[in-house]
Order: sequence, then structure tokens, then C-alpha cells
Amino acid sequence: MKLSSIDAKGKEDQPEEITQKATRDIRDIFKEKGISEEVLVSTAMELYVPHPGVWTRDKAEDFFKKELALALSDPNLCILIYSAILLEEEGERGRLPGIPSETYDKDLTYLIVDEVIGMSIAKYISGDKGIFEYVRFDKLKPGILSELGPFLDDVVAGLIGGVSANMYTRASGEGGGAWKKKIDLPPGGVAG
Repeated sequence: MKLSSIDAKGKEDQPEEITQKATRDIRDIFKEKGISEEVLVSTAMELYVPHPGVWTRDKAEDFFKKELALALSDPNLCILIYSAILLEEEGERGRLPGIPSETYDKDLTYLIVDEVIGMSIAKYISGDKGIFEYVRFDKLKPGILSELGPFLDDVVAGLIGGVSANMYTRASGEGGGAWKKKIDLPPGGVAG
């Protein structure tokens, strides 16, 4: 269960509706790092495999974008992603506790916190299926994944892995229309 879907009744001072718009969008932060939606889609499609509901690459891209919008509409996920982006920045500056900058730059195998974050992101989005997709993307490093630093490559692999797992699962359900029952996207298909 996602934390964002928990009923907050009984907790004091909880608004029934949030009307204020977030000051920063995770997509804008990704763009600052050179990671646009197009880059995410392109990277995901490098490992695309035809499945029921997504027999063509065009259909897969469409489903992937819708699942990506759904995932990035969750503030908990966005904050988890952002925390890893901040860790990446601190690592680049040589300011991570207990990690010398040359260790960070080499992405040594004993440093596993980046994989833990990537797997957490994938699992948060789509459960155990997301972890399997994360591993596929993390090992093969298609597209931009081969260009990113130790935390960002795992964050993006986790995001793409989780979103891809949902794309394959929901696209195959009910003739590809299962995602429509899960989310109500505004005109243009972009959430939040």
C-alpha cells in the first residue's frame, strides 16, 4: 500500500483537500539533470519486449508515459527520488559521510545503498515485479543509464523498472484499458 493512499481520518490538523500547488516538480529537477520524459521513454524502450496490450513500440510508449505520469504524481515517490538526487550531488562534492570522493567516483561494488534506493523505488511503484525490471535495467544500463552517476543511474533504473512493470501488467489486463480504471488523467494525459 502506498502511503499516499492511507486514509488520514482521525489525525488532527489534516486538510481534506490540498489546494496549494507544489513549488517544485520532480520532472523539472530531472530536466536540470538532463533527464527529460523523452530520455526516460527512449531508455525504457531499449529493453521493450512486445506483450499483450503493448504489441507495438508506439503503444508501449503511450502506456509508459501514462504510467510515468501516474508514478510521478505521488509525492512520496518524488521525495524518495529527490533524496537520491541530493545524495548524488553530495557524492559529487565528496561530502557523503564515510565515503571518500574517489570511492564515490568509482561506484565500488561494496557501496550498495544506491541499489537499495533503486530497488525501493521500483518496488514502491509496482511491487516485486518492479524489482525484476529494475535489475534488468540496472545490469544492462541502456540509454542514459550508462551516463549517470552512482545514485542517479539506480534511481532512474528503479523508476523505469517500476513504471515498465506496471505498463506490461496493466496494458495486458482488460485489453489494455486497465490503467484507465486506476487513474483519471486530465486532457493531454499528464497528471499533476
